[in-house]
Amino acid sequence: MNEQPAEATAAQAGADPAEVEAALVRRALDRDLEAFNELVDIHQRSVFNLCLRMLGNASAAEDAAQDAFLSAFRGLHTFRGSTFRPWLMRIAANACTDELRRRGRRPAISLDAPLAGTDEHIDVPDPVAGPEALTLRSEQAAVVQRALLKIPADQRLAVVMCDIQGYAYEEIATAMDCSVGTVKSRIARGREKLRRELGPMRAMQEQSSDKDRQGVQT
Repeated sequence: MNEQPAEATAAQAGADPAEVEAALVRRALDRDLEAFNELVDIHQRSVFNLCLRMLGNASAAEDAAQDAFLSAFRGLHTFRGSTFRPWLMRIAANACTDELRRRGRRPAISLDAPLAGTDEHIDVPDPVAGPEALTLRSEQAAVVQRALLKIPADQRLAVVMCDIQGYAYEEIATAMDCSVGTVKSRIARGREKLRRELGPMRAMQEQSSDKDRQGVQT
């Protein structure tokens, strides 16, 4: 009978996820493809969601995520950090930057389900809410995403990683290859620009909703 890998056995025993990941990284550094694939399974949702938030298009996000994992595998020998996640997210951020550069730094703004494929929302729908409330929350999330795509890429990345994905300042600094002070500055500026973008967009959404309601009433 073949024995299970040590990290799989540890995971089943309720081991610390950080220790499990560290064991997988050690195996991956020895060019163990199976271990690297397990790392992909662990992080693929976060990487894809970051790319989707940055690019605003699911197809482009999938391409950027695939490029990020391929670059990570090829560059494993350069990994020197204590944790794998921020190092990987830095590669994902670079993949998004490359994609934006190819597009002339203009992210695609999808008006049809811009958050499809992600469960990371700023406003989490109430599972017991009625259909009207759920529709409103979905519309609000779409408005936020469109506003995000209008702020500078470096500020968007900092805001997404902090306010949506919940990363610590230190992890964001590693991902962005900058100081914690710079991260905080980008978050502050990004939040301010996001608030300015959301003002008129929310007003337009409210006007549109009012017209829809009037049409239904008539």
